[in-house]
Amino acid sequence: MVWRMTATQAIMQPSPDQPDVMTDTDQTHAEHKPRPLIDLAVSILIPSLILMKLSGEDRLGADGALLLALAFPLGWGLWELAKYRKFNWIALLGLISVLLTGGIGLLQLDTQWLAIKEAAVPGIIGIAVLASTRTRYPLIRTLLYNPKVLNVDKIHEQLEQNGQVEHFETRLLRATYLLSGTFFFSSFMNYVLAKWIVNSPAGSEAFNAELGRMTLLSYPMIAIPSMLMMMAIFFYLWRTIHGLTGLRLEDIMATSAQEPRSNK
Repeated sequence: MVWRMTATQAIMQPSPDQPDVMTDTDQTHAEHKPRPLIDLAVSILIPSLILMKLSGEDRLGADGALLLALAFPLGWGLWELAKYRKFNWIALLGLISVLLTGGIGLLQLDTQWLAIKEAAVPGIIGIAVLASTRTRYPLIRTLLYNPKVLNVDKIHEQLEQNGQVEHFETRLLRATYLLSGTFFFSSFMNYVLAKWIVNSPAGSEAFNAELGRMTLLSYPMIAIPSMLMMMAIFFYLWRTIHGLTGLRLEDIMATSAQEPRSNK
């Protein structure tokens, strides 16, 4: 269930036609920062402990513990969406993943479906990343090469001056293939982990305990390696930009000091 955690947060931007006025609500949205320790606790640690410790018939029971455990990541994701107006299609897939996990447990379906579900979510993202290379908006521009991470305008301007735009696009396509590979790795590992750990009938106390153990292990075995691969892709992208433009890292990173584009 590692995909309950959001890999990359995409905040909704105001329309260019809106006046450049910062309201109290907008200020709250702008001031929101990622809280990885809280995300980790709410999405993995607390649900895992609930599943492993409270599933006994003398406590919440298998169904009660499963519902309570799933309520944490589901409630946290919906609360952040409502409070900070953050929307991310990856986060949406994560919420769907949570609901499917609950459905498999409550409907007592064959555990084979859990392994398929665990593999399907990152697998769908990987396919979407590959498919996006055939569109005008490859997803790597949303996940890594975007104005929230890099000073895209400055990079493009320097690439044009050096006549390296086409060369850069080729490298960016290669980075997209690498990015899709990280999701396919996660898909494969999710399936292996689910088949290895979860073997008890869905809806049982043992199933909940195994689900909690799988969730805990998914972080060191899947999430951390995936993040390291993502960092390696970013380093590859940075080395490409540096080699083609001569810009330093501090020159290409997006900063809060960048002035917003004028609406005039």
